[in-house]
Amino acid sequence: MTNREGASARAADARESIGVNTSEREPFCALLAARSAVEADASENRGVNPSRAPSIGDLIALRCERRTALKGMSGALAAAMLGGAGAALSPRPAAANPAAAAPAAPAPAASSLTFPELAHGYDENHHVADGYDAQVLIRWGDKVLADAPPFEPRNLTAAAQAKQFGYNNDFVGYFPLPRGSKNSDHGLLTVNHEYTDRQLMFPGIGPEDLDRQTLEMIDVELAAHGVSVVEIKREGGRWQVVESSPYNRRLTALASEFVVTGPAAGHGRLKTKADPTGTKVIGTLNNCAGGETPWGTVLVAEENFHQYFRGSADAGPEAANYKRMGITERPAYDWARFHDRFDVAKEPNEPNRFGWMVEFDPYDPKSVPKKRTALGRFKHEAATTILNGDGRLVIYSGDDEAFEYVYRFITAGKVDLANPAANADLLDAGTLYVGRFDADGGLTWLPLVFGEGPLTPANGFNSQADVLIETRRAADLVGATPMDRPEDVEPNPVTGTVFMNLTNNTKRKDDRQDAANPRARNAHGHIIEMVPPGERGRRDHAATNYTWNIFLLAGNPANDKDGARYGGEVGENGWLSCPDNMAFDKQGRIWISTDGAPKFGIADGVWAADVEGPGRAVTRHFYRTPRGAEMCGPCFTPDNTTFFVAVQHPGDEAKATYEAPATRWPDFKDGVPPRPAVVAITRKDGGPIGG
Repeated sequence: MTNREGASARAADARESIGVNTSEREPFCALLAARSAVEADASENRGVNPSRAPSIGDLIALRCERRTALKGMSGALAAAMLGGAGAALSPRPAAANPAAAAPAAPAPAASSLTFPELAHGYDENHHVADGYDAQVLIRWGDKVLADAPPFEPRNLTAAAQAKQFGYNNDFVGYFPLPRGSKNSDHGLLTVNHEYTDRQLMFPGIGPEDLDRQTLEMIDVELAAHGVSVVEIKREGGRWQVVESSPYNRRLTALASEFVVTGPAAGHGRLKTKADPTGTKVIGTLNNCAGGETPWGTVLVAEENFHQYFRGSADAGPEAANYKRMGITERPAYDWARFHDRFDVAKEPNEPNRFGWMVEFDPYDPKSVPKKRTALGRFKHEAATTILNGDGRLVIYSGDDEAFEYVYRFITAGKVDLANPAANADLLDAGTLYVGRFDADGGLTWLPLVFGEGPLTPANGFNSQADVLIETRRAADLVGATPMDRPEDVEPNPVTGTVFMNLTNNTKRKDDRQDAANPRARNAHGHIIEMVPPGERGRRDHAATNYTWNIFLLAGNPANDKDGARYGGEVGENGWLSCPDNMAFDKQGRIWISTDGAPKFGIADGVWAADVEGPGRAVTRHFYRTPRGAEMCGPCFTPDNTTFFVAVQHPGDEAKATYEAPATRWPDFKDGVPPRPAVVAITRKDGGPIGG
């Protein structure tokens, strides 16, 4: 989930996969300056994964005629993969102009959702369904630490930014106060700050002007990355930040120290001049989606870290490793001009210190964040957890790039809910798995363990640390299924099944279609449901074999070429494009945020649907972002009366600048640029979100 596509010329590629295929990609600056929305979509989905075998297409070819494999599924197989809970996916014509405003319609009888559906649209403001309020809670530059200065957009300094709310908020986690309670009126928010848009932050700086940035500007960008922790409280129906709270904290890429733990800690490939131990890292980068543990810590993903490092993909012992991760001589950020650690020629191991999952305790402002290497190194999107019946913790994560994989990690030890401190290092030991989706609707989890199968010295792996540092290559070798950009992967706490958002992949050609990725040139994305064995709500997430089905194929049912399929008839505003993140409410209903809808004439936002019964996969539109923005971070309070969302990169369209953004949301004041912000959505009558 990063800046990606839509109407933005910022190039999703730069965030998601710009550095992947260096023989094809254009210079980053040219992409930013000239790429249209269609071009953005095309280059965003270039993948670095060279592996085509064993692909699921090969498996299909063994089972049936090529024509059958490429033209779709039928009979029992189609029912199993497209029906899930028994509801057939079906198209429904939508309005000729899907972006036009339409009167809100009542919820169909089939749906348990009661909110009046929001119309599609695209304008300067945000919008929420009738009967709800959307309050801007905290914005880029707002005070986090007690001594933070006021926000001065024309006088940004790194010292100020390190104490203020960071840029481009993404994952949002809510942690009740006091710890261990289910208080829905008082808690901590942890918010990831994924990346920066220089052309919207600094006057007179365009997207191509990397060489015009000063050291201070670059240090502002470093300070704007990372994580914010803020105490919040609801009083009189309104949420507010507790500005002087001792819990409030900023973690930045500029100065915050992180430690490395687990199998790769101290490995020679992580050692640098500044850190000869290979165990201490300054900062965290490109923090996308995340997760929460049962003992009250937060998990922070490091996603597209490649774009901060300058280096040749053809030089040094890590050349193949860095090429696989997309590192090039023309990165999206030219921090290497002033900071040697981002220059691979000067610090050849520094990139190996990023791409991990980070854990820290938001309740302890002095806790040192830990990069948990046992969970693997790739472009992590999310780290969502579920406590298995045997007491072990299971963590799901996607690798957000075209033709990459979905992963599962299972701890070796058991969770001790009665003693949170006992879980302090639980994530340092366990087994990482990668998914293979079979044509018959089966899913096999393949272990990534040194010494097993091809993960041996003969293939360049000399320890488990090597397997984890090069997780992608290990997954290639064991035969994982290349997917259409796996983003959020979350277990449903009610049903126990696991949902995976696949945002899009327009680079998938006809000869690479397969059962789990059934559309070539998949512009709209889809959602897969993975079903562990066992009863509803009591499933075995440690099992080797699951089944899977396609929950929905996104797109506009009115356009036959989209190939869109939902669980039933969706309203004219109910269709969505490019599913990215998700959240589940207390009833187990799915709330889907999107990243990429603007290129199809509608704003990104939130859609919701039942996952069982007649309303299964019948999506309804609930919230939409201002123009140029994507939707991130959906998160509920425990009682479901507040729904937090993160509006990322508002106003970021082609040719948008600080002086001329596409919107000045949320301040709408002359001279004030658009500001990414977290929004708190509540029902006007105080009831649970969605009804």
